[in-house]
Amino acid sequence: MPTNYVLIDFENVQPKNLEMLASHPFKVLVFIGATQTRLPRHVVVAMQTLGDKAEYVEIDGSGPNALDFHIAYYVGELAAKDAGAQFHVISRDKGFDPLIRHLKSRKVRVRRSIDVAEIPELRISATASSGDMVDAIVNNLVSRGQSRPRKVKTLKNTISHLVKEKLDDKSLTALVEEMKKRKLINIGKNDNVSYRLPR
Repeated sequence: MPTNYVLIDFENVQPKNLEMLASHPFKVLVFIGATQTRLPRHVVVAMQTLGDKAEYVEIDGSGPNALDFHIAYYVGELAAKDAGAQFHVISRDKGFDPLIRHLKSRKVRVRRSIDVAEIPELRISATASSGDMVDAIVNNLVSRGQSRPRKVKTLKNTISHLVKEKLDDKSLTALVEEMKKRKLINIGKNDNVSYRLPR
């Protein structure tokens, strides 16, 4: 079984669901910028739970893309040591995408996701209860901070990325309606979505 490395751009994404990784054989590297002097308690607790499967990588210097270059270096170094590995870069930064395309052309298995819940091995099954599915969707939306979908169409697209199997529009609409029923979202004019998430 290939090693799965999860490399988190903590300057860009502060995931609130790292505990999802605990029951999987992933190695987690959280990259912390030089100006980040405090970590949220939930991150520290989740990292402790992961034990020797997780480590912090502190960046000494600062500057544009300093942390991104460190992540790129680590992907290259680890790919050279572990040729069959899979890499999951967790970042909203689309600047990684040209590098990822290049690495894929060199047969390195790497992808970028905005949240750990989007890692294929962690996606929720369509056979899960609607309550469990909504909980997974909420965790993902919370981890996105202010970069949440603003339209119903993009919210449905986000949901479809979190589910292993392909959902039809009827199922996606039912999940959106369940979120409305639970007062997690409001849908206004022009299908604009606003959020009332628990945290």
